[in-house]
Parts: sequence; structure tokens; C-alpha cells
Amino acid sequence: QTILHFPRSFEYSQKNAVLVPAAALGLGGMLVCWLMSRRKIKTLEVGDGWWGSGEKPLKEKEDERIRPFQIETSDEEIQDLHHRIDRARYTPPLEGAAFHYGFNSNYLQKVVAYWRNQFDWRKQVEILNKYPHFQTTIEGINIHFIHVKPSYIPHGQTVYPLLMVHGWPGSFYEFYKIIPLLTEPAKHSLSEGDVVFEVICPSIPGYGFSEAPHQKGFDTVAAARIFHKLMNRLGFKEYYVQGGDWGSQITTNMAQMLPQRVKGLHLNLVFINTRSLGRMISVMLGAYVPWLIGLTREDVRRMYPYLQKSVYDLLRESGYLHIQATKPDTAGCGLNDSPVGLAAYILEKFSTWTDKSFLHKDDGGLESKYSLDELLTNVMIYWVTSSIVSSMRFYKENFSKDPALAATWRVGIHVPTGIAAFPQELAHTPRAWAKKNFKNIVTYSYMPRGGHFAAFEEPRLLAQDIRHFVRKVEQL
Repeated sequence: QTILHFPRSFEYSQKNAVLVPAAALGLGGMLVCWLMSRRKIKTLEVGDGWWGSGEKPLKEKEDERIRPFQIETSDEEIQDLHHRIDRARYTPPLEGAAFHYGFNSNYLQKVVAYWRNQFDWRKQVEILNKYPHFQTTIEGINIHFIHVKPSYIPHGQTVYPLLMVHGWPGSFYEFYKIIPLLTEPAKHSLSEGDVVFEVICPSIPGYGFSEAPHQKGFDTVAAARIFHKLMNRLGFKEYYVQGGDWGSQITTNMAQMLPQRVKGLHLNLVFINTRSLGRMISVMLGAYVPWLIGLTREDVRRMYPYLQKSVYDLLRESGYLHIQATKPDTAGCGLNDSPVGLAAYILEKFSTWTDKSFLHKDDGGLESKYSLDELLTNVMIYWVTSSIVSSMRFYKENFSKDPALAATWRVGIHVPTGIAAFPQELAHTPRAWAKKNFKNIVTYSYMPRGGHFAAFEEPRLLAQDIRHFVRKVEQL
């Protein structure tokens, strides 16, 4: 029996010698695949959309031509504006109210008098047309953008494509002062040559000269997809993107959607999910032991007292958001009918969003950072295009569901990121908080001055930070 058992044992041992390593190899391979799948970067689904009127044509191919566009005006347009301004009614402000109750109507009458008697819309149209404008049809609607290239490119010079996206209540016009600093830095006493851009500034659909979506549901993810399609249509395979306000969320979604296309993401406002137990603990500890949770002295200076700066001040400045995120068409119809109401509604944001202390000034501090021509040109872009209602709807589309449950909060941002933190921004986001979402922060700058409308208010500071960021990315 022993003799008979020995060959069988030898046979089993031979099988085990083959099966055990094979099984181990198989299990090891499965483990490697599982680990690799866990390391795979999650992205937002690109999807597709149709925002034109009616049903999407089944067979008709979309017109992909890039069409030159020019802003125009007419005597009838200007006369209608003047007629409406002349019939405006005003309510006297409370004594000593300054801008605490909103736009002070005494100062509003001065602004409107300038608008009626001195502001030259035809001249401003010429200024707007100094850069090349275009339109193209994407997902059923016409998308407006300006595309500015350097006038001279030295031999061997790399020119980086840069998409810059505005927010509300701004427009593509916000970038008019920063564009020459980015496209021709040497002419403006910025260091020669190593970082030069060609700049593309689109109007968000529903803003200015971009057609408004005709269907419900147009959010920042849809805008991100359209702007990727725009850059692809212009022939770019890789590009930098930059944004503040809604532009920040749109460009962040672009980085989440197609990270292989976005070489770098630069933001002057950061959106993060603040509703978590960890964040609450961080806020409480930050007031006493900031170093323990990664906050710097400058973070503490900008954030505390927390209830005042990040709760009360934010509530005071965000009443418009609740209106626009719920019933935008109701308030919007009045603004679309009254140029004076529209100016008050928009320009009030350029006061306190530029500097919170302007709340105490009778003129809202508006002319300390901008000219009336600049401010009224931005208002006119909304007026002549009747786009205030569609721009307000963008809030409804983005806040119709709990943002914390959206896919955008579950997908990290892995592309190289630069953050310019301006001290008068509505809310401060420390690097320690931002890095939970933005996994590859290359530069984080505490800007010395400036607020929400960075490109409009402090174009030189913003241009220098964008150039610094891109220089770092190109060295990686």
C-alpha cells in the first residue's frame, strides 16, 4: 500500500506545484488590477446636449463654421434707452443709509444723469470691437467669443492658448484690460517672452451675445462641455483655463471632464463643499490652534471672526442668489424693462464685491476702482441683448438640486492648479481646505489687494499670477 500510495502522492504534489503558483499569480493579477482601478482618476461624464429651440434635428449636421461677428447699435436703440431713462422714478434714500440698504438712490440719479447725457455708447461699441469677435453654433445655440492673438511672435516663441471665463454680473468685457498684458507682455513692462498667450474669452450661454438656452437644465457642466467643444473647434488639443465666479466652476468642471485637455487650471475664486463635520471642527480649532489644521496667519486674518466674515457678511451679500436660484423670471422681467433698475441691480455688486467697506460710502466707492464708462458698458451688454433674465436663470439651473450631492463634488481635480486669493473676495478658501478637492496645487498666492472682479479691478496683479503659474507648470 505504501508503495502504491507514493506515486499518487508524487502525482498530487506535481499538480500542486503547478496549481498553487498559478492561483497565486491569478490572485496577484486581480489585486494589481483592483489597485490600478482604484488609482484611476475619476472624471465627469462628457455627455451631450441640445439647447436649441424645439426637438434636436435627427439628420441635420450642425454648422461648425466660425463666423466673424461685430457688435452694432442704432439710433432707435439709443433713443429707446433715453426714453426709458427719462421716465424713471426714484425713492429717496434714508438719511445716512449710504449703501447699507442697497444702491443709494441719490448717487443712482448722478450715475443715470451721466448715462443719459455724457455716456457715448457708440464710442464704447468701437472699443468693444477693437478685439476680434466670433460666433459659432454648438449644441443648437450660438456661442459668442473673442479670440486675441499676439501681434508679433518671435521665432521659437511658444504661445499658450488660454480660455478665460467670466461670471455674473460680469461679461467678456471684464477681460479687456488684462488681455494685452497676456498677449503682449513686453509692451506693458512685464518680463519678455517666456510666457505669452493667445486668449479666448467666450460669453456664457444666456449672457451678452451668446444665445440663451431654450431648454431647461443648462448648468456649469453643460457650459464646460460647450467650451471644450469650442476649443476643439478652434484647433486646440491642450490649453490653460482661468475663471472667477461662475467661470471658476465652469473651468473646474472642464478640468474634471477632460483632464487630458486642460494643461492647467487657474482660479481667483474657489468653490468647495463646506458642509461637513470635519470642516466645522477645522473652523473651531482654527481660531485657537490654526497651525494644527494647516491654517496660516494670513488665513486667520482673512477668516476670523468667522461668524462675521463667513456667515453674516455672506448672508448680506447673497440675497440676490436666493431670488435667482428660485424665481429668476419674476425679478428679471422688471430689470429687463427698466434700464435704471438694471443698473442699480448690477452696479451694487461692483461696490461691495470689490471692497466690503464701500458699504459705508454714499457713492458705494464705485468710481474709486472703475470709471463710469467701464461700469455702464458692462450694464449695456446686458441691456442691449436683453440677457439679464437668462443670466439669472443660470442660478436656478445650478441650485435646483443639492450641490453637495452632485457628481462634481465627488470628482477630484488632478490637473495642475493655481489659486489667486484676493483679500476682498466674498469668502476666503485656505490652501489647507482647497487641497481636499484640488489634488495638485502648484501655486497659491495671497494677493495684496483686490476683490471679486479681479481681472476688471486688478488686471496687472492677476496677469502676473497667471504667468507665474504657467511658468511653474511648464517647468514640471
